[in-house]
Amino acid sequence: MRDLKIVVCLKVVPKSEEVSVNAETNTLERANARSEINGADMNALQMALELKDTHGGCVTLLSMGPPFAERYLRLGMAMGADSAYLMSDRAFGGADTLPTAYALAEGVRALEECDLIICGEESSDGATGQVPAGIAEWLDLPQVTGATSIQLLPRSRLLRARRELRGGYEIVEALLPCVVSVRLGSNEPRFIDFARWDWALENAPVTVWSAADLGLEEEHLGLKGSATAVAGVATAATAERRREFLSGTPEEKAEQLLERIKAWTRL
Repeated sequence: MRDLKIVVCLKVVPKSEEVSVNAETNTLERANARSEINGADMNALQMALELKDTHGGCVTLLSMGPPFAERYLRLGMAMGADSAYLMSDRAFGGADTLPTAYALAEGVRALEECDLIICGEESSDGATGQVPAGIAEWLDLPQVTGATSIQLLPRSRLLRARRELRGGYEIVEALLPCVVSVRLGSNEPRFIDFARWDWALENAPVTVWSAADLGLEEEHLGLKGSATAVAGVATAATAERRREFLSGTPEEKAEQLLERIKAWTRL
């Protein structure tokens, strides 16, 4: 088997607690939110690096996003990835899962001869879980979803994955090349390798692709190519917890609390 070539799809997402919604456009307002690499994608990267440690080969990062995503790809290379490609173009903006999966699949296709594509199971800002499966469909490749661990049998070009189920787990196999989505929290992403830090920040190869570079037609991308539209946004109602305030001295409050506890225990 030739050297293993793994592609990891990374998404840079806003910190969920800092995101607001634009009431006019029904889109997320990210300008004032800090960003980070999607959690499940970090687990996917760790899984790829473990396979590289075991079998050799190279790990390539692929992302679709604005120009500032480049520095997060460099962080991934400081962890151990070998190269990175950023698909950045205004034509990609506003995409739902359909054009996102299509564009990323075309990015993978442009990399040529990939043995394994690993993605996080879903993103924290979308949480659909549709993009990894969409990539597999566009590339006409077998897929394994929700993997918690994987191993390779290089001579037979076979991937074996473990998936957690309610009450147990299952082992599934797929022939390479294939697409795997990784369950959030399935491993502990490694720290930055500071021996690679200067290289990652200064000299590591990050190639930026536009839609034209990949020969993609804009009507299939972004908002134009999306099959869904957000008709409205509303805040989900939260259940109000019952609250009672006790008054009096500490001793009186303690007595009142004891009486209430007694009443509940008699229910």
